Formats: sequence, C-alpha cells, structure tokens
Amino acid sequence: METASKQIIFEHPLNERTRTLLRFEHLFNQTWYYSIQSGSWDSRAAIDGIVDMLNILLSRSDMKSELLKELRRYHTYLTELTTSSGVNRDLLDKVLNEITEATTNIQNNIGQIGQELRDNEFLQSILHRSSIPGGNCAFDLPLYHYWLEKPAEDRLSQLDQWLQTLEPINTAVMLLLSIMRDSTVPTQERAEDSLFQMALDTQSPARLIRIALPRDTIFFPKVSGSRHRFTIRFMQVEKQTQAIQTKQNIEFQLTCCTI
Repeated sequence: METASKQIIFEHPLNERTRTLLRFEHLFNQTWYYSIQSGSWDSRAAIDGIVDMLNILLSRSDMKSELLKELRRYHTYLTELTTSSGVNRDLLDKVLNEITEATTNIQNNIGQIGQELRDNEFLQSILHRSSIPGGNCAFDLPLYHYWLEKPAEDRLSQLDQWLQTLEPINTAVMLLLSIMRDSTVPTQERAEDSLFQMALDTQSPARLIRIALPRDTIFFPKVSGSRHRFTIRFMQVEKQTQAIQTKQNIEFQLTCCTI
C-alpha cells in the first residue's frame, strides 16, 4: 500500500456536519498560513479567512452544541472499545483525554463560540463588505487600509489574538477529523470504465469518503452521494481546462469513514 506522501487524497463529506468540519479546517489552515507572513497582502488573506469563519459561525448558531455533541459521541464510542482485545490502550487513553480536554475548552466558552470576534466592529465592517466584489478597497474601508499599513509585528500580534479566540473550535475540529480519518483501514478498489458505485449501511452510515490516487496520476474523482450510496466518476483534463470522464479502468484506495 502506498504511503500518503506518494498519494493525492480526495475527500468527500456525506453529511452536513462533516461538510462544516472540513470547511472550517480548510479556512483555519489557510488563515494560519497567512497569519504568520509579514506582507500586507498576507494579512488581507488571513483576514479573509477569519471573516469566512465568522460567516460560518453566524450561519451556524448551533456550532457550539454541534461540536459538543460530536465530541461526546466520539468519547462514548471510543470508551466502548476499551474492553476490546487488541486495542492499544495507551493510544486510546491519550485520544480520550484529548476529547475530554477539547470538550472542556468548548464548554468553558461563555455564550457563543467566537463571540469576541462577532462583536468586533473592525471585523464586522469588513464582513459587511465581503459580499461586494472588491468591497474592501482602501476607499471603502479606510480604517482597514490604515490597519494594513501598520508595522508587521502589530498586525501579526493582532491576528494571533483573534485566532486564539477560535482555537477551541480549531482544536475540536482537527481532533474530530483526525479520529474520523483514522477510523477505517483503506481498501483497494477498481473503477470499471472509470465508474465506481457503493451502497452504504444506513445503520452505520459513512460520514466521509477518502479516495487515494498516485501523486503522478492524470485523473481526479468526481463524487456524488448520500447516506445511502455514492458514485465516483474518474475524470481527466483535456485542453488544459476541460474535464471529461475517462473510459479507463482506475485502481484506487478507498476509505469509508463511519465513526
């Protein structure tokens, strides 16, 4: 079986909760990357990520309860494994402790998660202009322009402070996705004429599917699915921008994450 470094991993969520977790992970990784760079355009990219995370929190007022529900579900599931033979108890205890700590950190947040950022007038002014193409130009938001002209150390310090308020969410999201991704061993599969379909057990529905292809592949998967079944069509790029379904048989690794 190929190692991850020699593969490209494509993921597809099969429910709304997993979709939200993946989006938050993507935004936090993007924001963290730019938040430690010194350029003003880097700071803009970091602010864009924070604003997008704020949009998720504003549209998902139940984010705190959803995270707590998932953490408790994972804790219950993993606790039941402690009596199973062949389980690495040290590793299991470590993960259970991490879940307990993440749960406590979420619970210790008074009110809604990210409330400090929700109440921040500076960030709110940027958020309100974010739906307008080019709406955060200097003439639209002179205070933002002034902030971007501050010394790098001032901007980086402020960005770090804002990201710290979101750290309990980030920790919980990363932990949940890590456990989910490691919950199942990948299987070797074959897509005949580039098409692969699988029915799912509705009593133990998959939440995320992961498709691994060699890093030098010329194909990429297009996935559609629900809690009952999913379909993978393998595509290839023609004329640089046009994607068409190939007719070849494709070997790939599949992981159906059910926890």
